[in-house]
Amino acid sequence: MITKVSSLIQLMQALATNTPQVIEIQSSILVPYPITLPAGYTLRGTGKSGSLISFNQGDGIGLTADNSIEDLRIFASPSCRAVFLLTGLSDMGTITLRNLKVTGQVSLITREGTSRLKLFANDIDVISCDARGYSELPQKYGVTVYQGAFTLYNFNGNPDSEINALLINISAGRADAPVTGSGILIAGFSDNGGMVNVEKLTTGPVYANGMLPYGTADIITGGIFINYGVFANEIINEGEVVTYGANDMVLDNWGTVNRWTANEQLISYGPSGIGFVNFGTVTEFVAGKEIITYGLGARGFNQYDGTIASIKVKGIATHGDGAIGIQISKPIGTIEIEKALITYGAVGNSLVKGVLTMLPAIAFSIMPGGFVKRLTVGGDISSSGDHADTVHIDSGTLQAIDIGGKIAASGQMANAIVIKNGGTSALTNVRAGSKHGKALVNENGLISDRTGFEEQVI
Repeated sequence: MITKVSSLIQLMQALATNTPQVIEIQSSILVPYPITLPAGYTLRGTGKSGSLISFNQGDGIGLTADNSIEDLRIFASPSCRAVFLLTGLSDMGTITLRNLKVTGQVSLITREGTSRLKLFANDIDVISCDARGYSELPQKYGVTVYQGAFTLYNFNGNPDSEINALLINISAGRADAPVTGSGILIAGFSDNGGMVNVEKLTTGPVYANGMLPYGTADIITGGIFINYGVFANEIINEGEVVTYGANDMVLDNWGTVNRWTANEQLISYGPSGIGFVNFGTVTEFVAGKEIITYGLGARGFNQYDGTIASIKVKGIATHGDGAIGIQISKPIGTIEIEKALITYGAVGNSLVKGVLTMLPAIAFSIMPGGFVKRLTVGGDISSSGDHADTVHIDSGTLQAIDIGGKIAASGQMANAIVIKNGGTSALTNVRAGSKHGKALVNENGLISDRTGFEEQVI
């Protein structure tokens, strides 16, 4: 049954029949209150530019069970929910969102009482949103995470509750008008209950700004944030992911991801806006273009918890003071950088597990507890800032190394390689030099293989 509507009265009459049907929006309709789609309803547009629905006094469309919204523009205030779930049913069936342009949040949150949801979302573009005002916020590692313009969240702690999702071509914000808060957030209730299984997530461009004051230590956001309680089989970023503010991570994972591929640049401009954070488990991460950060303390990649089997990136460059290129404090597999690993900054503040900490902009750092099976870099590893060593291994282990270029430090009081406090590293065929410091400093460390090691003048 298809019901075509061109006015608010016709829309409300169709909803009031409570008979599953397809409601087709024929024109522009303004609704002064939220509406609810009863179970089995589909709301769709005609695919023409004049087919849209607007909400001027609060939230937009509430979904109940087995609902679809397709081929429609939905306009709500950026701080309101354009699309949201009304939970309570144990099984919400299948929710389908297809070809939507949205202002306001797409808020897909299940709560206590709802144990099952299948979600299919395809071609969702959240044009503008302010997601900072919601109270369901993941918390761990000393920080709280703001929701995203597109939020999928299992907020039911029952170990049997589960969301299964296929998410294709999800976009958020514009380059000169990012969404506020996170861009895309997917979260479970915890590591032990309220799970979300993502068969596949692909994204278009994502632009996000958390609008956090510099110095905030207990709140973060992410361009794309995969939180605890999430298993994602495959993530593909087809568009660039850019963040602009303090503590705005570009990509952040606290869950489990099998394969994560970023085909466009990953860029952050704000303080402590880290390019890729992994506190969870990743089998394979591939970035086909560079990770670039500009802010104070904005690291390129860090692993402070969890593990990653393989990470391959085109290149990493950080520009701010305190912005370490790569920092590892857990055992991981291999790191492969096709071009160069470069830091330009000196010493500065950086957010580490909810604490602002003074750090030098070391290019490659292994901390106590860190283990790297192999580091391969096609070009140089270099640092430019004062007191910023290039490779620094403190109690950790770098089992194997293959550097196509050289390891170079050009700042004052900066060394090319430092191995200390029982740290272990191979330096096989490494060429290293420092303009104002030493090529190699070994303070109670162990060099497992220095075959072909060569000190050079920088």
